Amino acid sequence: MRAVRMTHWGGPPVLTEVARPTPRADEVLIRVEAAGVCRSDLHVLDARPGALPYRTPFTLGHEVAGRVAELGPGATGPAVGERVAVYGPWGCGLCSRCAAGAENYCDRRADLDAVRTGTGVGLGRDGGMADFLLVPSGRLLVPVGDLPSAQAAPLSDAGLTAYHAVSGIRPALPLDGSGGGGGGGGGGASVAVIGVGGLGHLAVQILRATTSARVLAVDVREEALALADACGAHFGTLLRPDTAEVLRRQAGGIGVDAVLDFVGSHSSLELAVGALRAGGELAVVGSGGGELTVRKPGGLPPGVRISLPFWGTRPELEEVVALARKGVVRVETEEFALSSAPEAIDRLRSGQTRGRTVLVPD
Repeated sequence: MRAVRMTHWGGPPVLTEVARPTPRADEVLIRVEAAGVCRSDLHVLDARPGALPYRTPFTLGHEVAGRVAELGPGATGPAVGERVAVYGPWGCGLCSRCAAGAENYCDRRADLDAVRTGTGVGLGRDGGMADFLLVPSGRLLVPVGDLPSAQAAPLSDAGLTAYHAVSGIRPALPLDGSGGGGGGGGGGASVAVIGVGGLGHLAVQILRATTSARVLAVDVREEALALADACGAHFGTLLRPDTAEVLRRQAGGIGVDAVLDFVGSHSSLELAVGALRAGGELAVVGSGGGELTVRKPGGLPPGVRISLPFWGTRPELEEVVALARKGVVRVETEEFALSSAPEAIDRLRSGQTRGRTVLVPD
């Protein structure tokens, strides 16, 4: 079968042929119908030797959807022929976190890193940029029904990570899903989404579908603000020196109740702190290299709560898939053939992609 492989640190991805795996014990073989390309793949490709606890070579791709092709003799879960999304963060499967479906916070993740087995699909273990993917257990598969695979694959990371981040700040936001929000002095809660790219545009839709908060979008690109508007944002603004004050005015002069920062740079974190009200929620999702100084007293609003959400839980993936099947969440995608994976990765690296990049079979 064909596979897009990480062969050595700092090198380009290589499209090559490898042996098609055979499922044993609890394993499940998936015929891949779509695999997302993510900026996390760029971080892996660009990593220096020793920076990540993985052994090369391995197949890239941690956003995967497809059809069950073959079951190992002890496999349980979806049947042969069923269409599924692959839950990406693979934990030990035994600890209390994994038993609850939160393998993204596996208690033994450090141990898995230490033995360099990889901690997820496409992250040290063979991923889904291939014709077939071997999954360790049926517990890692979520049925998607008739949802197109090019939509389902990005939900397994971009959609799930955005949903998990929204879940973390949801205690600060209304839950009725009516979408109106108050803002501007109207008394409703407000949330700022910084960075309306592959994850941010899904966060806007998830917020509109699951809360009645007023959604305020911020980006450095006009086209990203247009995407935010199409996804249901109530207000959008380019990042400028006065953006924090603009957001505070949009939130009735007191600041926003929550910020989802999908950038994580120095400037985005500075904006988040400047826009938040006292007792607000800040979820730092992006890995832009910015830093916050936590000191009391200090520059953070009093009572602010900061979270660093990572991926999401398996039940949350089921929930975001359900939203997509109802039509209230839709991924903006650009599709490429699997054989064009190097071109797709270069396009993502150059910042030309709108929404999510997805590889599909030739």
